[in-house]
Amino acid sequence: MAYEITVLTTMAISILFALSLNVITGFCGQVSLGHAAFYGIGAYTAALLTKSGIPLALALLPAAAAAGAVGFVVGMASLRVRDDFLAITTMGVAFLFVGFVRKQEMLGGEIGISGIPSVAFGRPGLLALSLLCTALFVLLTVHIRRSWMGFAFDSVADDEDTARILGIDVPRFKLWAFVIGTAGAGVAGGLYAHHIRFIGPDSFGFLESITALVMVIVGGIGSIWGVALVAAILSVLPLFLQFVDDYKLLLYGVLVFATVRYAPGGVAGLARTLAMRIRR
Repeated sequence: MAYEITVLTTMAISILFALSLNVITGFCGQVSLGHAAFYGIGAYTAALLTKSGIPLALALLPAAAAAGAVGFVVGMASLRVRDDFLAITTMGVAFLFVGFVRKQEMLGGEIGISGIPSVAFGRPGLLALSLLCTALFVLLTVHIRRSWMGFAFDSVADDEDTARILGIDVPRFKLWAFVIGTAGAGVAGGLYAHHIRFIGPDSFGFLESITALVMVIVGGIGSIWGVALVAAILSVLPLFLQFVDDYKLLLYGVLVFATVRYAPGGVAGLARTLAMRIRR
């Protein structure tokens, strides 16, 4: 039973992490290659707070706030750049975060933070908290999708100039996307830290950002259920197939190439096409 709980917890955290990037990249069309930095900010914040005696359920709030605040700053700095330049800017944030953590003794430096306390009720309690946070974020993204904010995000993603003509405050909605997405990543990072119970600079490197981006692309950019499905599969696949973990980058490259070449809409797009054919 303990193994199944570990697998489900891993899936829930990965889904939350991928969906948080989906808000920025999938909903608002802002390519981010540094999402792992906000994942790490949430992890370090939650770990330090719980080691000082604060329960994880309460520590997740400051973790989300810290990641969201840094996301706001990065979003402000990124308002004047688009596309490739935005991707490069966010990638620089990821490298800056790792470099900063390595030099901070209070954050464990190169060694990292170990001995992160377990949550109340142990592994089952962490699973319940992870499922709750993921479910709440899914509901939030569904609500955004169906609201005026979702329409504004779609407009910004399609064509920023046209969105401005329609009267949409493009900078404001870009910032909202960054704050919501990075805050979600912060919560996922806090859960991850207490799931692994050890974190270090290498836990939030460039590969983690690429992993989240692959989940979004293969699942279907902007699709909630597609991204969640692919995130769940890719997060637990290495647990069952060892070679997947050994050749992770190769697998991600093949998946992205196949998706872009043969199924630009990802898993969600393939499902819609299949459903249309069945109706006909």
